[in-house]
Amino acid sequence: MGTTTPTSRVRIRVVTVFAEILQELLLGSCPVGPLPCRAATRAYPSIYISPGQRASGTATDHPNDYLCQCGSSFSVNNKWSFSLFARHALEERNAGLPSDHIGTSAKVIYAAAPAMGHNQESHPECNSRVPAILTALEKMKLTSKFRGLDVVEVQNFRPATTDDIRSVHAGPYISGLEKAMYQASEKGLIFIEGSGPTYATATTFQESLLAAGAGISLVDSVVAASKVSKDPPVAFALIRPPGHHAVPKGPMGFCVFGNIAIAARYAQRAHGLKRVFIIDFDVHHGNGTNDAFYEDPDIFFLSTHQAGSYPGTGKIDQIGSGSGEGSTLNLPLPGGSGDTAMRKVFDEVIVPCAQRFKPDIILVSAGYDAHLLDPLASFQFTTGTYYMLASSIKQLAKDLCGGRCVFFLEGGYNLTSLSNSVAETFRAFLGEWSLAAELDDPSYLHEEPLNKVKQIIEKVKHIHSF
Repeated sequence: MGTTTPTSRVRIRVVTVFAEILQELLLGSCPVGPLPCRAATRAYPSIYISPGQRASGTATDHPNDYLCQCGSSFSVNNKWSFSLFARHALEERNAGLPSDHIGTSAKVIYAAAPAMGHNQESHPECNSRVPAILTALEKMKLTSKFRGLDVVEVQNFRPATTDDIRSVHAGPYISGLEKAMYQASEKGLIFIEGSGPTYATATTFQESLLAAGAGISLVDSVVAASKVSKDPPVAFALIRPPGHHAVPKGPMGFCVFGNIAIAARYAQRAHGLKRVFIIDFDVHHGNGTNDAFYEDPDIFFLSTHQAGSYPGTGKIDQIGSGSGEGSTLNLPLPGGSGDTAMRKVFDEVIVPCAQRFKPDIILVSAGYDAHLLDPLASFQFTTGTYYMLASSIKQLAKDLCGGRCVFFLEGGYNLTSLSNSVAETFRAFLGEWSLAAELDDPSYLHEEPLNKVKQIIEKVKHIHSF
């Protein structure tokens, strides 16, 4: 098989979403509704078959027809008509769980769901984000092509089910979003929430299911690996739309479904991992995750974020309620906080909280918008900060919960700092030296407000009694 480019691999991965649509076509009505032929062929130009076999995506005589390597042809048009290929794709999708393909020597596993159809070019949360990361990983030789079995990409993951989504989100929101796809199909793009603003296209519902499904599959893989190895791989869901702002009753702040919250509930339900520790180092408060578990004593949510930034929540005295009182820790830090501040926070707040909580798994909302170069906030993290966080969280998981740890992509809107920081995260997972000194320019940094940071740390220690 010929070598594929990062872009072609992105296209191949995206088409996994076809399985859900095809299943509805074969067993019932299509939930997405009639989509324009042009949008469908742009979003799904080739078909994923199995871990060892990819579809050719070769066009037949009709511009909307494609030919699978198996010889079955299929057509995408306004009525979503498909040939025998449909059942073949569904059978192949169910061939095995992702964990079946993870070797015991893997150090990093990841899954990519770039949501290429969910896009508004002028929007900071656009479909360039995940491809930029994948291109950087390839360029920096951090993929399985260069690392063999040390780095494994999970490709045959399944979309989340509506039951998975319902474990966090209200039924009326889920059904309402699904119905909104008809309107999005007609208009091309609609706005489903105004504070972000959060948009939707005709493929948003299905691609959001795929994003949540990637996280679920990585939980499966990490848990399976932890049963046969004392040093399982760390996992990273390179997914969009992001999720930590999505509240139980609806979308918010670029986010559609709460990917990390859904994975947390899945870990409890499917694997009996009762106690879940969630670290959110996105520059913005993860209000959706906060709200989902505010009364739950078994899920500890810890957020570090810029004080006064969007969405204005995450006050230091918001600590949970009812039986969940004390299981939420919000640490709003002043603008200008950077590497030194975050190292203090990790050592003095995150570690003791995690040690006292005694988690069964650690999940991480990995937002890279706290970087100095990111346009949407005013922290001054560097790629070195993200290397430190990844390395430290990996060790924390090894010390406390058998190494079970999954990262979920959240924010990060400067494509260069985003992709470099994720690459540094991978290097930390691999146990390699950081290259941050080659990527960061210290001349941009200014003095951190460390006195204020110290005061806030002392206050949160007092509130949470540690």
